[in-house]
Amino acid sequence: MRFVKSLAMAVPPLLTGSVAFAAGVAVPWQKNFQEAVTPVMESITELHNILLGVSLFIVLGVLGLLGYTMWRFSAKRNPVPSQTTHNAIVEMTWTVVPVIILVLIAVPSFKLLYLSDVVPKADMTIKAIGHQWFWSYEYPDHGKFAFESRIIKDADLKPGQYRLLETDNSVVVPVNATVRVQITAENVIHSWAVPAFGVKTDAVPGRLNETWFKATKEGIYYGQCSELCGVNHGFMPIRVEVVSKKAFDAWLAVKRRTAGLDPVAREVARN
Repeated sequence: MRFVKSLAMAVPPLLTGSVAFAAGVAVPWQKNFQEAVTPVMESITELHNILLGVSLFIVLGVLGLLGYTMWRFSAKRNPVPSQTTHNAIVEMTWTVVPVIILVLIAVPSFKLLYLSDVVPKADMTIKAIGHQWFWSYEYPDHGKFAFESRIIKDADLKPGQYRLLETDNSVVVPVNATVRVQITAENVIHSWAVPAFGVKTDAVPGRLNETWFKATKEGIYYGQCSELCGVNHGFMPIRVEVVSKKAFDAWLAVKRRTAGLDPVAREVARN
């Protein structure tokens, strides 16, 4: 296993390219995953690399056996064909070895499944609601304010912004915070997915699903609805800003004031 894991870690850069891609967004000719910025995505990338190495090991092994068979049992070397029909050792080998490989793969797979599915103690909760065709968000731990997040049209894009990925309002979270995301939908099934976080969870009407992430690096990370939800399915981007705790508190104060949740804002509105 130590040899296989070492091989697995060495193979992906050769097959997928070693270019350091920008976090949070795909780039032209990218073959590898986006840069992992959460523990779950780091584990997904590691398991992917291991499986890629195992697959390469199997392919080379089978290719070698095929080459040896064609050489060893060619018509020139064996003018009289063998009449062998069964070989107990060979048949046991090609049954037992794949089983052992699958069992070894199952161990990290189950660990990753548990890591991604079980939500740890969260520092904050966000509720994402899918609509046709935009997202809305609620911050129940911070006064229950809410806002809609809609795509920025091509004509309104500014230099440096990404087509089909930018939104008028972003989800904002502090760095290194464990965030629980509760996900549902108003009308049809959607899917809240952010590749750099390793998150992809369906938004189902009448059902409350949940996932989590802990972004360890500040930046802007993009995702999209990953469920065929209608004619504008491709126009439901997700934009998450991971900022410092100080910047998050400042953003939070503005949102609370806009929603009339700040005591001073309530007093002004009352008068």
